Amino acid sequence: MKILVINCGSSSIKYELVNLKKSEVIVRGIIEKIGIDVKSHEVGLEIILDRLMQPLKLSAVGHRVVHGGEKFSKAVLIDEKIIKSIRSHFELAPLHNPPNLMGIEAAKKLLPDIPQVAVFDTAFHQTMPSCAYLYALPYRFYEQYGIRRYGFHGTSHKYVALEASRILKKPLKKLKLITCHLGNGCSLAAIKDGKSIDTSMGFTPLEGLVMGTRCGDIDPAIVFYLMDKEGLDAEQISELLNKKSGLLGLSDISSDMRDILRAANKDNPRAKTTLELFIYRLKKYIGAYIAAMNGIDALIFTAGIGENAEIIRQRIKTGLSYLLKDARILVIPTNEELMIAQETAEIICK
Repeated sequence: MKILVINCGSSSIKYELVNLKKSEVIVRGIIEKIGIDVKSHEVGLEIILDRLMQPLKLSAVGHRVVHGGEKFSKAVLIDEKIIKSIRSHFELAPLHNPPNLMGIEAAKKLLPDIPQVAVFDTAFHQTMPSCAYLYALPYRFYEQYGIRRYGFHGTSHKYVALEASRILKKPLKKLKLITCHLGNGCSLAAIKDGKSIDTSMGFTPLEGLVMGTRCGDIDPAIVFYLMDKEGLDAEQISELLNKKSGLLGLSDISSDMRDILRAANKDNPRAKTTLELFIYRLKKYIGAYIAAMNGIDALIFTAGIGENAEIIRQRIKTGLSYLLKDARILVIPTNEELMIAQETAEIICK
């Protein structure tokens, strides 16, 4: 069974052709500069299909869709109703859902006889209880506008949790896991009995841990204070919090943890402070999730920082030794594309 996995951004298309029978990648790549060198997502997908050399004998196309809101707790076969729903969440994910949908519409046009499946980043976290996903705002804002915590990186958290279950030789439904997806974007998930019961990202991916350029948790009043002091409008404050903060803003060096670590090793004071803050926030979240689950069987690190920054893993292990003494600490490379392919296969084989 061959599944083409498509991940459309505003100016790029990442793709991967997966042979599920062998759990292997046949080919992967990326089309960049869409809207500049490449006219549209449809033209980009045409280039991909030419690269893959038809006939492909595809079983299905699996699409990454960032935001599914509350409507989707699993992957779904795409039809006009699903397309309308994805479009209805444009306001919640304005940078992601529109290009995700462009990829879907291009694939449906170019591959009209091939099943198309949407796999949502938010779906895995739809098992969170209301005490974890609600904000302490007037309840009508949740009812009218869907303002609540959704969580992201769900495909990655699900994949590494399943891998941990395999490695530990224990059913996922009998495990308490904390999965740490640490890359340019960072999020944690508390997974109890196979379900996500809490996650660090919220209404948007801005909430939670310190990230490459995102600030993570801050006092909301800071937003109004800075808007007044700096004369910023809503678009400018969003740019500041999403693209100019985090590791980059605090260190004034880089958004890349590798650069922060190199500078810290040379006793750069800002780099050392940035590293300490990153680890401290991470440690607080892990401790909170252990408390929420009343224990932990395994702590899992994945993505660029999680997989490669051994010093951060060691600092967490040492700093939380009293809470992690009976837990396994695992490093598991994430494979979101394979997870999307597997979920796509499950839908078309029903």
